[in-house]
Amino acid sequence: MTGYVVAIDQGTTSTRAVVVDHDGQIVSSGQLEHEQILPRAGWVEHDPMEIWGNTREVIGTALSRASLTRHDIAAVGITNQRETTVVWDRATGRPVHNAIVWQDTRTQRICDELARDGGHDRFKDVVGLPLAPYFAGTKLKWLLDNVDGVRDRAEAGELLFGTVDTWLLWNLTGGPDGGVHVTDVTNASRTLFMDLRTCRWDEEILDVFGVPRSMLPEIRSSSEPYGVVHGSQLLRETPVSGILGDQHAATFGQVGFEPGAAKNTYGTGNFLMVNTGEEVVRSEHGLLSTVCYQLEGQPPVYALEGSIAVTGSLVQWLRDQLGIITTAPEVEKLAEQVEDNGGVYFVPAFSGLFAPYWRGDARGAIVGLTRYANRSHLARAALEATAFQSREVLDAVNADAEVELTELRVDGGMVANDALMQFQADILGIPVVRPAIIETTALGAAYAAGLAVGFWEDLAELSQKWREDRRWEPAMEAGERDRQLRLWRKAVTRTFDWVDDDVR
Repeated sequence: MTGYVVAIDQGTTSTRAVVVDHDGQIVSSGQLEHEQILPRAGWVEHDPMEIWGNTREVIGTALSRASLTRHDIAAVGITNQRETTVVWDRATGRPVHNAIVWQDTRTQRICDELARDGGHDRFKDVVGLPLAPYFAGTKLKWLLDNVDGVRDRAEAGELLFGTVDTWLLWNLTGGPDGGVHVTDVTNASRTLFMDLRTCRWDEEILDVFGVPRSMLPEIRSSSEPYGVVHGSQLLRETPVSGILGDQHAATFGQVGFEPGAAKNTYGTGNFLMVNTGEEVVRSEHGLLSTVCYQLEGQPPVYALEGSIAVTGSLVQWLRDQLGIITTAPEVEKLAEQVEDNGGVYFVPAFSGLFAPYWRGDARGAIVGLTRYANRSHLARAALEATAFQSREVLDAVNADAEVELTELRVDGGMVANDALMQFQADILGIPVVRPAIIETTALGAAYAAGLAVGFWEDLAELSQKWREDRRWEPAMEAGERDRQLRLWRKAVTRTFDWVDDDVR
């Protein structure tokens, strides 16, 4: 088959459009960063209009670089930073406030108030998630409760809510002129509002949060036609037919279709996801139960997920806040100037600690400093923090799963860092495997969109496209691994109980 699929990969720091051919190869792309708005400590926002403008621009860039037009494109898929929350006017398309980003911690007090009746696991049996600032539901409640006029307008039916997938789909398909207000099951499963078993909004939870049902998008599968691109846009009349939250898309792009398949994505944060089949598996060790994906007309497939808030964004912090590097790739060269971390451990709890701890009261800490430590040790400790956090999540997966993982497939930008991948294999004690195409998030969105329109026939065809690029085998002695993990876990405890009520 000839033709291509376009995937829109809307991430925490940038927006990309990727053109994928029938062989699953990326033939062109366009990318733009957007502003990280930091109004106060713990608050992270994005401008939804900037993201929408960047989306249109990167689509044009990707098409022009491949010398393609809309007539060459079979379908459009969307993948997105998941829990980031947007509320906008259905008549004008204007947001009522900046988007509140998944990393934002301003809603900890809301979580604590809701937890007074039933604890932080109050809704977990229904939605698979604890009460935490990470998820979209508390962010929406904050907007309703704190932005002037928003609750009244929402109750009058004037406002719409969505995660970024919904915001982009609505604009692509017409916006105020008939835009489709839809999300998929993976993104809906990150709101605190969706019943995992029925894949429908839970009315009782909405009432507890005080959220008008009229604001919420329709929940659909991850792979089906939702609408066509509207009006004079470059991709006009092209079907939009795939939506997956970014980590679900990466699992799909890694062809993790069978129960037990696992991947770890190294991006702004790290996210390890394990396919559990058509069964909702409840974690006893700090993991999240979530929808992995759903194909049109088929039952949902579920997953366990370990979410880590800060990994790649820690490198960005070294670059932008401390200025010890000027580009992200420099961190590897800097770290390689020393043989080890010099006793320095960096726990980047900038947004609290996610899996497996779920400690909203934690904040970042650098421990083990002596006069011997220099910026190379700090760079190495920052990279190692990614591997240590992933080890703790993998331990939780092994504790919850019936069969321990024997290798880990990895993807995302940081897997180009060979030193990090070797340390990851060392600290895990199992092989780490990188695919030939590491941009699996965009690839997963393309696969979902292409399946829905017959561009690809089925999952079996997609599975045949996966290829291994490189494998790292563990080389660290068991005793040294245990020592490093013991010191890391000691460092983690130093971040607990930092945030008091008077400094939130």
